[in-house]
Amino acid sequence: MAVVKANESDVKMLARLIRAEAEGDGKLGMLMVGNVGINRTRVRCLDFENINTIPEMVYQSPGGFEATQKGYFYQRARQTDINLARKVIQGKRYHPASYSLWFFAPSGNCPSQWFGEPLAGRYKSHCFYTPSEGSCPGVYSTY
Repeated sequence: MAVVKANESDVKMLARLIRAEAEGDGKLGMLMVGNVGINRTRVRCLDFENINTIPEMVYQSPGGFEATQKGYFYQRARQTDINLARKVIQGKRYHPASYSLWFFAPSGNCPSQWFGEPLAGRYKSHCFYTPSEGSCPGVYSTY
C-alpha cells in the first residue's frame, strides 16, 4: 500500500529526482534520497507543513532540491529509477535516511548538525539529518 498518493506522473517525477540527486551513490543512495522526499511529503512540521504531494515536495521553494535547476533532472525517467521510486512510495525505509528530512553532499566530513538537527548518518557522498522528536514528532509515526 502506498504511503503517499502518487499517479504515474508523480512516480516518474520522483524517479527523475532521485536519479538526479544521487545516481553517483548507486541504487541504495537513490532510495535514501527517495526516503527524504517521501518523509517531506508526509510530515506536517518545520518547512514541510504545506507539502502534501510529490510535485509540491520536488519543487518546494525555498528549500527544495538543487537538481530541479539542472537539465539532467528533466530527462526521461528510466525504468530502473521508476522501480526505486515505487519502493519508497510503498513505504520502504533505508537507514540512515529512514526518518530524515534533509541531506547534502559535503566536500569533507558530515557536520554533526544541519539546520540544528542531528546527523543520522552518511551513505557514500550524502549526509542525512533527522529531526529531533521535539521539532517534528510526526516523522516517527508517519507509517
